[in-house]
Amino acid sequence: MSIAKNNIDLSGKIALVTGASRGIGAAVAKAYAAAGAHVILTARTVGGLEETDDAIRALGGQATLIPLDLLGLDDLDKLGPTLADRFGALDIFVGNAGRLGTLCPLSHTDAKEWSRVMDVNLNANFRLIRTLEPLLKQSSAGRAIFVSSSDSVTVGRAYWGGYSVSKAALEAMMRVWAAEHEKTNLRINAIDPGAVRTKMRAQAKPGEDPETVPQPDEIMDLFLTLAASECTHHGDILRASSDMALKKSA
Repeated sequence: MSIAKNNIDLSGKIALVTGASRGIGAAVAKAYAAAGAHVILTARTVGGLEETDDAIRALGGQATLIPLDLLGLDDLDKLGPTLADRFGALDIFVGNAGRLGTLCPLSHTDAKEWSRVMDVNLNANFRLIRTLEPLLKQSSAGRAIFVSSSDSVTVGRAYWGGYSVSKAALEAMMRVWAAEHEKTNLRINAIDPGAVRTKMRAQAKPGEDPETVPQPDEIMDLFLTLAASECTHHGDILRASSDMALKKSA
């Protein structure tokens, strides 16, 4: 597996990545570990977390596994104090975990599934903001990165229901939080990863040839850039497809 390398050094940093058992989250965790960060891996699937951990160890990196179900919102409130006791710091938070839900007409959406999509994509990130902010503010260069979706989804895409609504709300929440931290060391942004070869992508686009879609590790330069101490972006939504296009034309 190739990990994007842009000479960004994250040595000594503590990074938390949600949804780190597979796909984009696992790729981010590996990229950060390869850059020197100690990565805290969270996801529901213990087996997937162990696979990511094995890959990180093979790279010579270090990770801590915290199995976590984002639907247990009240449990998320305990994460900040737990990390404070164990690590005393947090420098980078990547809110990557997401749920697609059922693609169907809005009026046909199951109410319980709507709530689950909102809880994973939006409400869990809100609870994580509350519990992790004190630690991130203590860092000399706190960084928060949320994984959103394409602008064609966040403006409202037919049949994408809760996913479309939750990602639009996530971007608004990111901007609100960023606006509240214009004068702090925190830098808060979101990434639209574009088309990436993930399980969620296959679920949303079952007829698509996966070989035509980039692997998650191909967009890691952008995640590394936003995690760096030198990052100046704040309150921005960066498009991985545009970032990759610029690199190819350079």
